[in-house]
Amino acid sequence: MEAIHFLAAPFVMCLLLAGMHCYLGLHVLARGVVFVDLSLAQVAVFGATLALLIDPEHSSQTGILISLSCTFLAAALFTLAKKVEKKVSQEALIGVTYAFASAAIVIVVDQLAHGTEHLKEALVGQILWVSWNDVMKTFLIYSFVGIIHWIYRKQFLVSSFQNKNHPLFWDFLFYALFGIVITTSTPVAGVLLVFSYLIVPAVLSSLYFKTLTSKLYFGWLVSSFLSLFGMWVSYKWDLPVGAVLVVLLTSMPIVCVVGFFFKKN
Repeated sequence: MEAIHFLAAPFVMCLLLAGMHCYLGLHVLARGVVFVDLSLAQVAVFGATLALLIDPEHSSQTGILISLSCTFLAAALFTLAKKVEKKVSQEALIGVTYAFASAAIVIVVDQLAHGTEHLKEALVGQILWVSWNDVMKTFLIYSFVGIIHWIYRKQFLVSSFQNKNHPLFWDFLFYALFGIVITTSTPVAGVLLVFSYLIVPAVLSSLYFKTLTSKLYFGWLVSSFLSLFGMWVSYKWDLPVGAVLVVLLTSMPIVCVVGFFFKKN
């Protein structure tokens, strides 16, 4: 009972992460911008790190503001990249942004007294220590993003899954909302876990299913089970939960690809 009480809030947070990121991951795969999550997450971390340097006493509020501002700027940049994608790959620009944010983080962290600890938290997060208040805040933000996606689902689906000309506004809105999700998720789960929840369920479901609904249900089921199993493994052997979840999630596509290879041969 003690373990259940201790892990309840982190597990529910994992379910929220899995639910939102699996859906967004299918959009990301369809757009062919797999690393946009890592790039936006690094930009958000850069904003939060910069806030620590600028305003250490009120870093939480300042960090959210600066992180959102940075991710919105990155969203605008990725949207504008659509105009020149025939000359320069959008994925290349996403990679450049990731490298820029990563190097900028190192520069800022070097000026902080506890920079190493901050960098570690940015990578694997601190999901084990989330409270029910954190869970509720995340739920409300995800609900806001989810409602907008539902209201304008036709426009988002066309811009992601159909290779047609469409107003760039919908690309910007997608990346801006994506940035809000990433800014909310990264301080809790870290860059690596957020990326894992985004890409792995979407990749696994795409291997076995064709319809968007089937992919969503399968992705939610797999990520929920792995979250529960990862929590148990972490608690049982006293391992860092973020790293355990990342290893479990990212190992699944590797196992599946190897399985497909031997099955065909």
